[in-house]
Amino acid sequence: MEQSETMQAEGKLEGQKGPRALALVEPGKDEIEVERVNRKLPAGITSKMLYADVLRIAWPSLVELTLTQLTSMVDLMMVGGLGPWAITAVGLSVQPRFLSMLMFVAMNVGATAMVARYRGAGKPRQANEILRQALFLSLILSIIAGALGYVYAERLIAFMGAADPETLAGGTIYLRIQMLTLPIFALTATITAALRGVGHTRVAMVYNIVANVVNVTFNYLLIHGHLGFPRLEVAGASLATSIGQVAAFIMALAVVLRGDHYLHLKLRDGFRPQWQHLYNIFNIGVPSMFEQAAMRAGAIIYVRTVASLGTLAYATHQVGMNIQALSFMTGQAFAVSATSLVGQSLGKKRPDMAQSYSNHTRRLGLIISLILGVVFWFFGGQIVGLYTDEPQIISRGARILKLVALVQPAQSSQFILAGALRGAGDTRATAVITFLTVLLVRPSLALLAINKLGWGLDGAWIALVADQLLRSGLILLRYRSGRWKKIRIE
Repeated sequence: MEQSETMQAEGKLEGQKGPRALALVEPGKDEIEVERVNRKLPAGITSKMLYADVLRIAWPSLVELTLTQLTSMVDLMMVGGLGPWAITAVGLSVQPRFLSMLMFVAMNVGATAMVARYRGAGKPRQANEILRQALFLSLILSIIAGALGYVYAERLIAFMGAADPETLAGGTIYLRIQMLTLPIFALTATITAALRGVGHTRVAMVYNIVANVVNVTFNYLLIHGHLGFPRLEVAGASLATSIGQVAAFIMALAVVLRGDHYLHLKLRDGFRPQWQHLYNIFNIGVPSMFEQAAMRAGAIIYVRTVASLGTLAYATHQVGMNIQALSFMTGQAFAVSATSLVGQSLGKKRPDMAQSYSNHTRRLGLIISLILGVVFWFFGGQIVGLYTDEPQIISRGARILKLVALVQPAQSSQFILAGALRGAGDTRATAVITFLTVLLVRPSLALLAINKLGWGLDGAWIALVADQLLRSGLILLRYRSGRWKKIRIE
């Protein structure tokens, strides 16, 4: 019955026939054979096949994530016209917002891994059950987080280090508007995570592109008040983002309700808890939640340390972080490929294919990271100049981007291999590594560099680079241990 369902589902799914290389080979016959091919291409498989599968999933994710980050950059550029205080206000709201997303984003990691496993094993019914359970979880968790974030928004912005009343007021209103639409964002993120699990990234790309266009359009209309719309300044930027999120949710929901894709949300099936599925989601998601919590806590300590340098220094820092986040997109896009293909390969009981996919994904990511490094090194000043005409921000920001350039290869490897580990369900190791590096190493080095050595903003970014390099090395060691191949998910 399951094979019949799979054939019907795949027949409906245009361009979504599963990994080509996996479809051409039969499962290995014994453990010895799997180990023999562990670091070689499996029989009958070429690098061209593997790269084709990786790129098929990665390029829509890369377009989607890059345009989303470019939209965030345009947001900050438009807000920057109001002055450094506005850049700081928006920047101080970033970590509290990420903190509010922590629980449902972590559960989405579990959902992606489970959907990928069931996709690989040819079990569409179970994959769709995971989607329903994940949506239910996201709705409950995001309502709770949104309510708390709204009530405590002003205290959170003050805690982050708002130095003056204008910045505090701007950051508070920005965060409160985001909290009102957090459940909408959460449900969209869960649908996107499930679609990535089956490797169907193009449709997510389309609805996120539309949402970004809506966001930028309303930025133009609401920040400075054009075409008869009110001038809402920072509040307008936040409202524009929320309107874009609502547009994305409507389109994402239509995709899974339509019934012409591998994932089909049938409302009549209900959302009653299915404890085995919930257990599996939590088993993978909870370590990821602790990882995200450690990351957010470390980032908050780090941001408060940088904020102590003053508004101008923090504005420079926020511009640097915003640009660096663009470089994350390549690693994250290829990490989506690694997560999906590793999960599907293990679902087919092919750990050899999982390793081949992750290795080829890493090589592609390395090439792009080197190109980005060259751009940041030689054109840093021009890029920072797009945000502001303040000479100090431009000169200091250009120095920061040289550090960002140096860390690109290690950063790309870290994202991709962590994605592979998550696809295998190995989230505990990444949680421990993140705890050690982001929560302990980065803030400690930043405090030392700023308060003891007097290196200022440069010292804060040296601490960030040290964190990235150490984390990349530890992730690589975990991946090479091969333990992730032996994790079982029922």
